[in-house]
Amino acid sequence: MPLPYEQTPRSHSTWAGNLVGVIDVRLLRTDLDGVRAALSRRGKPDVLGQLDDAVALDTRLREITSERDALRAEVNDISKQVGQLRRNQQMAEAEEMMGHSRAIGDREKILQDEAESLEEKLRQVMLRIPNVPHPDAPNGSSDADNPVLKGPINMPAAFAEHQRVPHWETAVALGILDNERATKISGSMFTMQRGLGATLSRALCQYALDLNADAFEEIRPPSLVTSATLTATGHLPKFADDAYAIERDDLWAIPTAEVPLTSLYAGEVVEDTELPARFMAYSSCYRREAGSAGRDTRGMLRAHEFDKVEMFALAMPEQAEELLIKLRDCAEALIAGLGLPYRIIEICTGDMGGSHHRSYDLEVYAPGCDSWLEVSSVSWFADYQARRADIRFKRTGQKGTEIAHTLNGSALAVPRVWAAICENFRQPDGSVALPEVLWPYMRGATTIAPK
Repeated sequence: MPLPYEQTPRSHSTWAGNLVGVIDVRLLRTDLDGVRAALSRRGKPDVLGQLDDAVALDTRLREITSERDALRAEVNDISKQVGQLRRNQQMAEAEEMMGHSRAIGDREKILQDEAESLEEKLRQVMLRIPNVPHPDAPNGSSDADNPVLKGPINMPAAFAEHQRVPHWETAVALGILDNERATKISGSMFTMQRGLGATLSRALCQYALDLNADAFEEIRPPSLVTSATLTATGHLPKFADDAYAIERDDLWAIPTAEVPLTSLYAGEVVEDTELPARFMAYSSCYRREAGSAGRDTRGMLRAHEFDKVEMFALAMPEQAEELLIKLRDCAEALIAGLGLPYRIIEICTGDMGGSHHRSYDLEVYAPGCDSWLEVSSVSWFADYQARRADIRFKRTGQKGTEIAHTLNGSALAVPRVWAAICENFRQPDGSVALPEVLWPYMRGATTIAPK
């Protein structure tokens, strides 16, 4: 079991140690009503309670800091007076002033300790406050309120009976999925593809990388990251129980390549000429998915480990909105190229992830499961993640720096796309016809047929 986040040792990374908040704490002082109104759209009363806690802590912290700074100034002034008294040989007066200074110093030390304690309490509260939704994000309380923006595309008038077979039945019959042995090796909710099933998994990833190679720099990031890195994306502290922890080394297995990609420039200042920066990464992803056992555990729909290609962009604020649509278009092009029936939905405020500012999902229809399956989530985080990771940029010819914006999207997550292929393209004889765009990666195979 992972350590509770509060017990996890703090990373040695300086940018993590300097972390104050995630939404700009200054907004609590200058536009509290605006922040409250925006967060209320999420429909989670506990969030507004956290906001109240943060305001109270910040108010008290500023009061203490002001008193502490006044005492420090007084000590400095006394020090100058003591020096003058000693130069005038007024030793008794100087000693009396020194005693007064020591008393003030004791009070200043108490205030400093209290300020440090409050800073950490404020940090922990701020880490749990979600991002403010974009003004144009649709209101809603659950996934039932997510509007369909496009589609369904490639949806036939009707599915044949041979397409209505769940992929786990087809895949086992074809010998390309062996979850029974995966469970023997690793435990429940692990999957194992075999033969052309394994080749198909790899083909999907290479297809996603190749189709985006012109616009994205490919990265192969580490699969283990520090607590600070997992905190930067918002996965910690909230989702500690859903992540795999390597307690001995204070490392975590990544739930998505979004995590290491977001922290590529953590603690750095990027020149505006380098932005937007676009990256993509293939990785294995690891998720405990606490509490999910028993739900969608057959076949490939839900697993503790899976492969995915992720897209990521680092941008200036004015570049972000256009980039969000470009990332969505890239994800759509991949799914459309496979010929799968799909649709695009926008995520409403009540269903939105905690770090998200605005989000879209791409879903494919799986006739064997008789359900829409999310295969890509494309999101804009505004400055929420970059503030946690302390990623800044500098505009040419201007003083100072600004917090960058981050965006990411699943180029292609293998499990559900793999499942949808097995169901949509199942043939009357039980074979599976492979999408033509994958043929170059399948060692000459165009179908997966019974042995």
